[in-house]
Amino acid sequence: MKIVEITCYRLEQPLSTPYRLSYHTFEAFQPMLVRVRDRDGRVGWGEQLISPGSGAETRAGGWAFLNEMALRVLGESPEAAFELIGSESERSPVAATAINTALEMCLGAEMLRTAEAFSWPLLTAFNAEGDEAIRAEVERRLEAGYRTLKIKVGKNLAADIDRVRRIQAAVAGRATLRIDANRAYSRADAIAFVEALTPDGVELFEQPCDAADWEANAAVAAVSPVPLMLDEPICSEADIDRAARISGVGLCKLKLKRFGSLSRLEAALLRVRGHGLRAVLGDGLGGEINCWMEACVARRAIDSTGEFNGYLKLRPEARLLAEPLPFEGGRMQVPAGYWPEVDMARLSAHCLEQQRHAAASIAVA
Repeated sequence: MKIVEITCYRLEQPLSTPYRLSYHTFEAFQPMLVRVRDRDGRVGWGEQLISPGSGAETRAGGWAFLNEMALRVLGESPEAAFELIGSESERSPVAATAINTALEMCLGAEMLRTAEAFSWPLLTAFNAEGDEAIRAEVERRLEAGYRTLKIKVGKNLAADIDRVRRIQAAVAGRATLRIDANRAYSRADAIAFVEALTPDGVELFEQPCDAADWEANAAVAAVSPVPLMLDEPICSEADIDRAARISGVGLCKLKLKRFGSLSRLEAALLRVRGHGLRAVLGDGLGGEINCWMEACVARRAIDSTGEFNGYLKLRPEARLLAEPLPFEGGRMQVPAGYWPEVDMARLSAHCLEQQRHAAASIAVA
């Protein structure tokens, strides 16, 4: 079995509403998509998004890496290609994950096979600010079946404290809150925030300070009335081990794009559990294929509400799958035997650029 064709796509998929983070506001997602085909006609898809401002990787660098690797692994077996890309992955981890997961899907990875239907609870971003808008959004989210709400903070300490209290009052114990600072607070402001925080209904406080400032995050964890969850610093099993040694850190958040492959992600989730911590999984910037893959791994390795909800932020016409993943009652619904197929017309409509690479010595239909 040899790889005979790899096509790389750069997409632009508009969102239903803007998605605001402390460091960037998204009007659309611009992921990289990879299609791998082997000589026997088996196809695998991989998808990842490099977020501006989230790390050192750039979209241009990731795109260049993706196409370089595609050329280098043509004519190889998927197993050999996987090994080669793994040896180069530190150059562009997110892009490497896109092509590695396409190879895993092409190989028919067992963890993606769902003989029985399953569903997984997802959280939802919470955007409202004024009292009336907060009450209305709480009721709307609860009616849709959500039981975990994600509150973004980090821009204005006093306003953040006030808004969280108003949301807690409106929720009145009917849902769990996850509070995420996206690395935006200084050490002093993060400590002031947790000292003012009433823990009622709050599951965790996510990534208060810069990803590289482990000392500041540890200082916040030491005084927080709710468990701290580290996100951006968690990129390897060594990072998990380091987090486990910090008092007050109760959770690690993992994303497929940081661990390079489905198999490595599962191993990392199990390592979190082995330390007695809880793991949260999911990329709020992920599209349908990435979210489906993360859900498939989640069902094997964790028990927490998923954050693989990026696909729900897309406008319906911007979604790519011929059979979209159902969503009902606040849960992703994965039918028995589900295996994504991309609607090529929709893909073409949202494609900014594509590069097709085919092995010259192997016939490609």
